Amino acid sequence: MREKKKLRLKKFHIHPITSIVLMIILTVLLSGLFSALEIQATYSTINPTTNQLESVLVTVENLCNYDGLKFIISNAARNFISFTPLSTLLIALLGVSVAQATGLLDTFIKRKLVKLDNRVITFALIFLATISSIINDVGYVILIPLGAILFLANNRHPFAGIIAAFAGVAFGYGATLFVGSTEVNLIPITSQAASLIDTAITEGVSHISLTSNLFIIIATSIILSIVGTIIIEKMIVPKLGHYKERSEVSETSIDIPIIDIEEEEQKKLETDLREKKGLRNALIASLIILFIFIYSLIPGLPFSGILLDMEQTAYVNQLFGTNSYFQDGFTYLVSIFFIVTGIAYGVGAKTIKNDKDLFNKTGEALKDVGSLVILIFFASQLVSIFRQTNLGTIITAWGANIISNLSFTGIPLVILILVVIAITNFFATTPVLKWNILAPVVVPSLMQSNISPQFAQFILRAGDSMTKGLTPLLAFFVIYVGYLNIYNRKKENPITIKQSLSWLLPYGAIISITWILIVLGWYLIGLPIGPGVFPTA
Repeated sequence: MREKKKLRLKKFHIHPITSIVLMIILTVLLSGLFSALEIQATYSTINPTTNQLESVLVTVENLCNYDGLKFIISNAARNFISFTPLSTLLIALLGVSVAQATGLLDTFIKRKLVKLDNRVITFALIFLATISSIINDVGYVILIPLGAILFLANNRHPFAGIIAAFAGVAFGYGATLFVGSTEVNLIPITSQAASLIDTAITEGVSHISLTSNLFIIIATSIILSIVGTIIIEKMIVPKLGHYKERSEVSETSIDIPIIDIEEEEQKKLETDLREKKGLRNALIASLIILFIFIYSLIPGLPFSGILLDMEQTAYVNQLFGTNSYFQDGFTYLVSIFFIVTGIAYGVGAKTIKNDKDLFNKTGEALKDVGSLVILIFFASQLVSIFRQTNLGTIITAWGANIISNLSFTGIPLVILILVVIAITNFFATTPVLKWNILAPVVVPSLMQSNISPQFAQFILRAGDSMTKGLTPLLAFFVIYVGYLNIYNRKKENPITIKQSLSWLLPYGAIISITWILIVLGWYLIGLPIGPGVFPTA
């Protein structure tokens, strides 16, 4: 009898760029279909002058016609140039690459971090990623490259470092150690929504302070980092396996080098002395940079406060105001820190000879970024085109309408609001955009259930973070996918969007449950969420 051959379907690896192009085409086609079906939504917004609710009608913008195609073509360059991940990543990589090219990062990791337990390093990376949202999205562009370098230098899979850094920022967004840009952006919206129920806020008798979520976000940042460390170490790292391949040994002959032990020892001593001198120079340079940096954040001293928005009165607003150089230029400041300390190390350790040597080595460290830039171009088009269709706004408005029609109170209401926010987050990833639409419904509904507006704002943080890392429409998702492919050894089998999401699913699922437990636990126990502020009104 002839043996029947089993048919095996060949496994295809669709390149992320191809996937993004297909998503762009699908978005354009859906915009045409939904526009023809007259899909629309109505939501309520608050007029800041009259403090009254106003109805807003939003319809699908059809891009599947002449005007739509004209928009796509004419705005392609503008979308790419103005795409935030592009500029911030290139600025961050400039500094990181100098520090890497001079040997500062490798030496620092080898001498200071290699002795630490892997779990401690993972926790530190996730914790920094989680609290990085105090200054918008800098964690994505700084910590993803550093996470890969850190894990690889410790003989661990760089994918794990990339996943830990991205997941830490995305699924912990808004949980920090102090008030930051999130509070500055969200509190005015929360206050307006709360004033619909509490007229004292309108009259200025009471207000929602910037520190109203301080206690709960500090605790959450620590809890999420611990849970995230367990997920990475117990679930992600074992699944990834080993990264480095065994060196091939020739079967025919093995050359045994003749080693002069005394000469080798002398070289080690010289290298050790150079590295110590380089680290000492880097430490001195870092202290000087940090002193200048901190001095620039202190108002009222001679030539100080240049990084602050001095048009604001409150210090937090000076730090995170619309004209704050600290907030807008933080990535550049971090890059300068790495550049200066990297050069200081290179001069002391004699790893760079002159400026030409420095720039050549830095260019070599950046050689793999070209493919990422191409990926960013197509991702910028997808995000811009989807935003132009208004589909994200419509889906968020539908979510607001679902919440407004709910008759639940207490815990069921909180859970349903979390679920609605988490679902809408797949299509509208910007917290301010969602909160502008959801706050006029969510805040009054929760206040009528005796839940404080400050806690309502924390519920938005939770729902926003639960699914933030699971959508390609998140602008910084492209950096995560891009870095996975930079460190992918099998270039013929690129890391697909599907594969990159599969590594995030267990992290996102467990962290989502953690967010829900934190919200419900804090609500049931009644612990203060900030100075003098509680979950219940």
